[in-house]
Amino acid sequence: MRRVLSRRLVDDHDFRKRHLSTLADLFLQVLRLCRAADLVSLGHVAVDGTKLKANASRNKAMSYARMRQSETELASQIASWFETAERHDGVDDAEHGSCRGDEMPAWIKTKQERLDRIRMAKTELEEEARRDTGMVDPNGPGPSSGMRAYGRPNRWLDGKPPKRAQRNFTDPDSRILPTRDGLIAGYNGQLAVDAERQIIVSHRLITNSADVDGLIPLIDATTAAFGRKPIEISADNGFASEANLEAIAERGISAYLACRRGRRRDVPKTTWRRLKKQPRMMAMAAKLKRGGYRSRYRLRKQVVEPVFGQIKQARGFRQFVLRGLDKVRCEWALVCTAHNSLKLAGAR
Repeated sequence: MRRVLSRRLVDDHDFRKRHLSTLADLFLQVLRLCRAADLVSLGHVAVDGTKLKANASRNKAMSYARMRQSETELASQIASWFETAERHDGVDDAEHGSCRGDEMPAWIKTKQERLDRIRMAKTELEEEARRDTGMVDPNGPGPSSGMRAYGRPNRWLDGKPPKRAQRNFTDPDSRILPTRDGLIAGYNGQLAVDAERQIIVSHRLITNSADVDGLIPLIDATTAAFGRKPIEISADNGFASEANLEAIAERGISAYLACRRGRRRDVPKTTWRRLKKQPRMMAMAAKLKRGGYRSRYRLRKQVVEPVFGQIKQARGFRQFVLRGLDKVRCEWALVCTAHNSLKLAGAR
């Protein structure tokens, strides 16, 4: 894309970095071209999410308990080194010659920098524990890993962060997410895909592994982009909740959501049995059961999952290059734009 726009006149490696937000806006422009080419019908839209690795290793994340321990150990170790340096000051002067002799050796500087990063991350977790009132900004990075449990703030007895709360030093906005291959430091990319030609009609990227809060924003974004709502929507049980089904019914959309009988996703499992029956969830489960293999829910696997396969397997996009939630969201928009552009080019 950079070479096309610059007509190969320059080799600017910072092109994407400088124009990141502008390039992310291309998604809607390409989507309008897809609509003009009759590649989108909005007859059936399938929704799903996938976990993608951040430009950071999960081994670079440290728990709050480990931060407290490492802070004490490193501070003691560095203080011991400086005491030793004081005792050998005369020897250092002779060894360094014209130098002052008080320059910090690289092996001490590295430890000091690590101590500073640990203290900063520890302070950020403590500040997050103090200011968290239970409200989560949908556009922000969300709570750090381990700071919430079953939708509620998770705190230690003294009000401090729990021992398992974590912060990544490389990309602080990334979160520890569970996948089939184990835990990763990454993000949760969500898509709404039209069944006509597998065009991505809306996208979303969050740090939380749960998908349940993404269904309505994806539907509303699709409606805003096309000026009309989808006729049908399908999603797996990660998006199913009584509130989501009620919101879909208010929008007049036919829903096909996999439901687990009597389950609510915002409370611990131990209280499920004490819940009253959820009429919309129960009705949806019965609806899918009556339809059997002829149910419209079967389209979900045929529509949205191949798109993730094309992105992650065919194009090899399994890990973000940029760091930070805002930049990663723009990068995800670029990936979705590339997918729709290829579909548009193949249709002509």
